[in-house]
Amino acid sequence: MRWSTVALLVAPAQAALRFGCSTLSIQRLDPVVEPGNAPSAHIHQIVGGDAFNATMNGDIGEQGACTTCTFTEDFSNYWTAVMYFKHTNGSYKRVPIMQNAALPNGINGGMTIYYTQKDFNSNGNQKIKSFPPGFRMTVGSPGTDSLDKAKGHVGLRYVCLTDKNTRFPELPDFPAKQCKGGIMTVHHFPSCWDGKNLDSPDHQAHMYSTTKEAFAEAGPCPASHPVRMPQVAYETLWDTTQFNNMWPSTGQPFVLSFGDAKGYGTHADYMFGWKGDSLQRAMDSSCMFNACEGGKPLKSQAVAAMNKCAAKKIVQENIDGWVSKLPGQ
Repeated sequence: MRWSTVALLVAPAQAALRFGCSTLSIQRLDPVVEPGNAPSAHIHQIVGGDAFNATMNGDIGEQGACTTCTFTEDFSNYWTAVMYFKHTNGSYKRVPIMQNAALPNGINGGMTIYYTQKDFNSNGNQKIKSFPPGFRMTVGSPGTDSLDKAKGHVGLRYVCLTDKNTRFPELPDFPAKQCKGGIMTVHHFPSCWDGKNLDSPDHQAHMYSTTKEAFAEAGPCPASHPVRMPQVAYETLWDTTQFNNMWPSTGQPFVLSFGDAKGYGTHADYMFGWKGDSLQRAMDSSCMFNACEGGKPLKSQAVAAMNKCAAKKIVQENIDGWVSKLPGQ
């Protein structure tokens, strides 16, 4: 994401994290929305700590042995629905993800994760409270079924990539044309907390979003949700280019793993798992991006170690070849 040099002049400065997480697992599990179900209703792309399972409770930061993320103290889990290509013969194939241009070379697919202060152009100057152990949330909904509703989910967008550095324009649904560099999905989570609940029945009511379009500064938190927490966002780059020679004569061929051929229902899940006070220390520091690595203030690891970490495969099914129907559908 773009970052203005003006950010360096803001005082007091607070941290902005941008880091990569390689692929942890691709399977039908969702411990937030469908705890205990193995398999869950649709397949997800998952990164983060290796404690990921059908059921997850307690302090996740104390449960993992490794993480696919740059920071070794981050055992959080981050996941989104998978994108599929639908062939004109009716079969489907999973679209692989690729690393962001801003990240070190060699990351196995993965996502780019952000923890920022208030937007993506300035570092912010207010106290940011870390998420507490046991915290979780979702953003978006697979039930979103119209373009108007999709437009209402501000911060959930697609970008048709010319290359990996493309960031505009942001679209509320799938691009209608072939994209030279692939398709990026962007998920901005709400950052205002009610200060009480680690979760809520819909996994969203305990949070409130003041996110605005693109890189505009987020608004202030309301009295009902007064605690400002980090602005978490995911960027996921899908390598759709390998399907360009199979593009249909009409329409666009991509579909999300729960059967959404418009892209309206893009959504993502977050489960906090930073170890001890590591995220709070980072938010209280003045580091930005890779300057936060190497113990300044966060411990970090090399790409090889990130790629080596994996979660246990609970649901056994074909996720890599051509399939006659979407897994679970």
